[in-house]
Amino acid sequence: KKKMKKLLLLLAAVVCISTTASAQDKGDWAIMPRINIYTAWDADTVFGIGAAARYNVLDQLRLEPALTLLCHDGCSIDLNCDVHYLFPVADRWNPLAGISVNDFGDWSAGINLGAGFDYAVADRWDITAGLKYMIETHKNWSNPLIISVGASYRF
Repeated sequence: KKKMKKLLLLLAAVVCISTTASAQDKGDWAIMPRINIYTAWDADTVFGIGAAARYNVLDQLRLEPALTLLCHDGCSIDLNCDVHYLFPVADRWNPLAGISVNDFGDWSAGINLGAGFDYAVADRWDITAGLKYMIETHKNWSNPLIISVGASYRF
């Protein structure tokens, strides 16, 4: 299991390294399907599939509310809203911070910290990838590292 987790982290890092320009301006918004992998060193890896929306509050500041269905014993959900600051470094690097509420069998709240990249593949289409660490409030759960990959359509 540890080798698989390390391989997934390496794959996510490789995807995040390449990037191209993708203009985003105040008032722009996007929708995206995405898959997430929740992993922690002392817990099982959980696969999630979901959707997110993005809204640019300012040219370099956007909100991203998301809903993910977690596929594990007795499926559950993860709701979160992240705030991304878009740096002009490599044109599309975006550190994020946010809040989340999830139901891994019992409700918990958390804080998300991470970074990601957007890669323009067409005029309005981006491939997105990111890593974030979720700090959970539930005392019996491990804080997962979340690997995300998706495609967004910008309006």
